Amino acid sequence: MRIKKKLLKNSSIQNILGFLTFLYISTVKFTSSFNYVNQSIPEEYWKKQKPFIMAFWHGQLLMIGHSWKADKKVNILASGHSDGRFGAIVGKYFNLNNIPTRTNNKKTSLRPIYELVKNKNYIGITPDGPRGPKETVSEGVIKIAKSLNIPIIPIGFWSSKNFKLKSWDSFLITMPFSKCSFVWNEPLIVPNNISDDQIPYYQKLLEKIINQSVKKAKSHCR
Repeated sequence: MRIKKKLLKNSSIQNILGFLTFLYISTVKFTSSFNYVNQSIPEEYWKKQKPFIMAFWHGQLLMIGHSWKADKKVNILASGHSDGRFGAIVGKYFNLNNIPTRTNNKKTSLRPIYELVKNKNYIGITPDGPRGPKETVSEGVIKIAKSLNIPIIPIGFWSSKNFKLKSWDSFLITMPFSKCSFVWNEPLIVPNNISDDQIPYYQKLLEKIINQSVKKAKSHCR
């Protein structure tokens, strides 16, 4: 098991696996049909170059790049460990740019995020990542939206042919020849004057909205 972990952390092996993952995702893309619901919501922000935070569950990372239709890439917050580095390798083939986060006493540094938003770039966050609990919104994304004074736009995904890995996030693997659906939802505005006691309310609200998007995506894949 230790040897396997060491091999998976090797940069050369990660690059090979990243390319194979790209080929697999591309195969799924070209053999499947895609439905985009409420895409007009992010389009308004793309057209006006207004930044926002795209929020989706960690287990739906595999296909999320195909939801992004803007010229500018979306910057996905990722951990600095090997999973994050592997995600950056795969993301470079699509519309994703992984941003390694630095933490100090378990607090995420907002400096690189501020710079991105200042230059009208977009942020992608998995609010249950990088280690869970699965499909439970952490306070981090709410605090970031509050500090940056930008909206969170939730998105859910589903596919008609898939299976889940036995990982903490039940990572969703979409199979070729699937019927796929992305469902965007209305922007969630987090007021910048809320107290820390009010943050859990917005955590639960975002969790509910993302789950609604996933549920609606499932209904479009029947």
